[in-house]
Amino acid sequence: MSEVVTGEAVVLDLPVATFPGRLLALTVDLAVQLPLFVVIAVGSSALAGAMNSDYLAAVWIGAYLLVMVGYPAIFETLSRGKTLGKMALGLRVVGDDGSPERFRQALVRSLVGLLEIYSLAPVALITSIVSVKGKRLGDMFAGTYVLQERMPARAALPPLFAVVPLPLTGWAQSLQLSALTDQTADAASSYLRRFAELTPHARESLGIQLANAVAAEVSPPPPAGTPPAAYLAAVLAVRRERDHARAMANVVDPPQPSYPAPPAPRPLSPLTEAPPPATPAPAPQPPAPQLPPGFAPPN
Repeated sequence: MSEVVTGEAVVLDLPVATFPGRLLALTVDLAVQLPLFVVIAVGSSALAGAMNSDYLAAVWIGAYLLVMVGYPAIFETLSRGKTLGKMALGLRVVGDDGSPERFRQALVRSLVGLLEIYSLAPVALITSIVSVKGKRLGDMFAGTYVLQERMPARAALPPLFAVVPLPLTGWAQSLQLSALTDQTADAASSYLRRFAELTPHARESLGIQLANAVAAEVSPPPPAGTPPAAYLAAVLAVRRERDHARAMANVVDPPQPSYPAPPAPRPLSPLTEAPPPATPAPAPQPPAPQLPPGFAPPN
């Protein structure tokens, strides 16, 4: 998994694109590029009329560069990291920091890819396998990588595991979660979502393994005899509640409207008597609430 920050500053956990997916996207792009190259090259040659072989070679080279370099660079710049093949496969090119791909990065990827993919294909395969983020040489020079943006819908968390179990309520209030990493929390969440699909042996062994991993990052330890699934559900529920509380605390209250200050009272002459204090007008009474028909308030 790779943490990506979108343009709206939203952190997303998206997997790095696999090599077969990228290869299939490249095949789709080639199915578009090759006919386009033939149309541009033949059309340019026909319009040029009588020209010698040098000019004809220049036209064909220009058409080749326009299609093989310009096509991916322009598409990825305008669509924020996508060509037609990547759109079809749900892939996107992003910067190493998760930012949208820029034109300079798209151009570097296309220029290096012209040699790397179409001339030295084994090089692209080797670097994609060796790199943790599946980078080819073009990605390394451009500071980019490809991620899988289109993901299948994730199973919902069962209601039983969405809240803190009642026997653990008091203990959960003292949890220290600052050391809990996103990777460990994601693994525990995936386990709880797939809990009903696992065999009893897998539930027990995997549950104990994940509970030990979470307990190494969370304190205090759970009460003795706590089942692993209940422990993981309590930790994740508290984590969600605290994340929600922090998000709500960061919401800025809307500014209150300001009204002009009332004018200062005019001073009275020492020869005149002070006017009697004004009797405040009675405050208007709110209308009595209308009860729905058939409703009887309790005695």
